[in-house]
Formats: sequence, structure tokens, C-alpha cells
Amino acid sequence: MLILAIDTSTRTGSIALVRDDQLVAEISGYEETPHSTRLFRDLSVLQSKAQFSMGQIDLFAVASGPGSFTGLRVGLTAVKAWAEVHGKPIAAVSALEAIAAQAAGAPVSGGETGIIAPFLDARRGQIFGSLYRRRQANPATLQRMVEESILSPEEFLELVKGNVPLGRPVLVSPTAEVLSGSLVSQMLPGVNVQAVSPILAPVIGRLGLEQAGRGELLDALRLDANYVRRSDAEAAWKDA
Repeated sequence: MLILAIDTSTRTGSIALVRDDQLVAEISGYEETPHSTRLFRDLSVLQSKAQFSMGQIDLFAVASGPGSFTGLRVGLTAVKAWAEVHGKPIAAVSALEAIAAQAAGAPVSGGETGIIAPFLDARRGQIFGSLYRRRQANPATLQRMVEESILSPEEFLELVKGNVPLGRPVLVSPTAEVLSGSLVSQMLPGVNVQAVSPILAPVIGRLGLEQAGRGELLDALRLDANYVRRSDAEAAWKDA
């Protein structure tokens, strides 16, 4: 299966071509250029690099949130259009799940691995966060434990602490610096934060393949974003 994976949830952003579970090529980079310009430029570069046409794509996998309101809208709108034109299915993948999937070292205990707590900088002193666990029977499969939320660092660590009364969770993020080491040590003694790659498209492609295997795909009409919070414009209008 040939998968085109898109991530526009953060400023880093990435686009990747994945064949089954193998990465063929990817383009990424942190820059100020908006995704509305970068995405199509990067797609052209990726096509030149990997020599494929959009008609050859079997599945579109895209980050559905949480993340930048404008960035997510660009990626989702593009994928909706491509899927509609080419008549192909879509895998909507959580950016936090793609972060959690990169976690290493979650210990097995009582038939399940330890809890994985992915988080991402949401700006304004807040973070996007959630909790996942891996089953011992199928460690590649992640199960979300709580809804994705936007929280202060203290609230996020309280969420982790409240759901992991025993054992040691794995905190994981591509923006690890938004949680101070002293705060983590104070609230979750002995727990460290794993810094993982901000290049999410290759992982999104793999998770999209897993969704396809479970029959959890969408069409263009049903694809939607998980913004978690309102856009700045909407918040200003509602608070006026």
C-alpha cells in the first residue's frame, strides 16, 4: 500500500511517502513559511525525489490535531481535495498518538505496559496532552486512556499522576522544553521526559496503515479536525 502522510499540526511540518510500513522519502523543516505555501512546494519536491504521481496513492494519512488551527486546516483541506479527486480513503491520525508511538522503554507490568504521556507545546503557557497505554499482547497498538486536552503544565502532570497511581509513566514530546525539569521532579519524582522527533509524517503514515488494517478509514466528507481549543479569531469574537 502506498501512503502519502501529511503533518501540518506544528511549525516543523512534514510530508512523507510510505510503502506499507517502510519510509520511501520525506520532506520536513522548521521554518516561518506558512503551510499553505510549504505543503504544495514540499509535495512537488517529494514527487521529484520519489518519482510518484498522486493517482498512485492508495491512502492519505493526515494529522487531525491537536495543533495549530491554521496549519491543521491547510493539511486537512488539501487531503480532503486529493481524496475526493482520486477516490481514495483517509486515515485521520492524532498528532499526540504519533508522538506517543515514538516512546521507548515503557515497562511491562501486570499484562500491560506502562502509561505513555505525550504532550506538545500549545503556546500561551499551555500544552496539548493525553495518556496512552500499550497492550502486552500487541505492543504496537496504542490505546488512548483520556481525551486530548489543553492544559497548564501543572494540570497535565496532575492528570498523569492521577491516572498512574503506581508505576512510572513515560513522558514524551518533541517540545520537551515546555515542561521544566524541576516541575517534573517535584510532581513526578524519578520520571524524565523523552525528547522525540518533531517529524511526524513517517509515523503518521505507519499509524494510518494500522488504521487501514482495522478498517477505521474515512472519506473526504467525514474527515474533521480535533482543534481542542478555539481559534484565536473565534475566541476573540466570543469573548467580545
